[in-house]
Amino acid sequence: MKPAWLPFPQSATSAEFKLRLHLSRAAIFLCLFSAGYMIGYLSSVPQFNLQNQFQPNCTAITVANSDTNPLPIKDHELQTGPPPHDLLQFKKRCGKPIPKSEILNTLIANMFEGIEPYEGFPSAEIESLIDKPADHPRGWGSTGAVFRDLIESVRPGVIIELGSFLGASALHMAGVTHNLSLSSTLILSVDDFRGWPNFRLRFRRDVPQNRHADALLLQQFMANVKAAGESQRIIPVPFSTGSALIALCEWGIYGDLIEVDAGHDFHSAWADINRAYAILRPGGVLFGHDYFTVADNRGVRRAVTLFAKVKGLTVRPHGQHWVLSPKPRE
Repeated sequence: MKPAWLPFPQSATSAEFKLRLHLSRAAIFLCLFSAGYMIGYLSSVPQFNLQNQFQPNCTAITVANSDTNPLPIKDHELQTGPPPHDLLQFKKRCGKPIPKSEILNTLIANMFEGIEPYEGFPSAEIESLIDKPADHPRGWGSTGAVFRDLIESVRPGVIIELGSFLGASALHMAGVTHNLSLSSTLILSVDDFRGWPNFRLRFRRDVPQNRHADALLLQQFMANVKAAGESQRIIPVPFSTGSALIALCEWGIYGDLIEVDAGHDFHSAWADINRAYAILRPGGVLFGHDYFTVADNRGVRRAVTLFAKVKGLTVRPHGQHWVLSPKPRE
């Protein structure tokens, strides 16, 4: 009688029975051998853990409002775990800081070929193309209380703003510094002064008409600044924020107070914040606009929150602005 465990029919001959038995045993042996080989191979392969490869020295982020009450950060606003390496590959060491008295000459020599930007401005041709300087140029959140609060607290010798448009915030900060007896404060306005596609559809009466594909925003900015009598202190830096910040870093030009208000998507804001922080003096403050707005769409806020987490800083919302805790002194 055939044992119950044998998978062969009872009618099988003795020779067939032995052959099938040997084949069955061979198959089992091969399976066991293969399984053992794979277990041994896998146990010998080094186990990589990306979390252990990058462990930034940072503390848990604290976000507080103007009343210092903690605000929760939603899970979708900040990815868990450290950011990839390439998100942090920004130049962190810049040139040796130059004295404040040399900053203006350095800018004129390197950006304007030794010619002061406001010299002879505006020419008759330019004046005919731009609008009459407004007493209060168009801006967004350009006169918020955050400016006076920070200028009064930091008392900056050099202010750098990223995103200037028509000069509303720069002129407001110039007025605040006058009121606080900081009339020697230098304000560097970084902007490519090109606007953005279709911006004239929204601001037909606030900006001049383009001329041969030139937006003329730089010329209007300069006209507004000169009309306000601030051409000695508010200097345009007419380049993209990326190239301008890299140049300031190389030249050793640092800011005591830096406002980030240029691109509003995550990648633009992230790059600007990282590069701006590199030229922020120890003890200085980095702040910016569009923290609590519909237009943010988790762009600026997400960049600020991630940067604060990586650096171990505190974010303090101030109206529609965000303010980071002062840069640690070395």
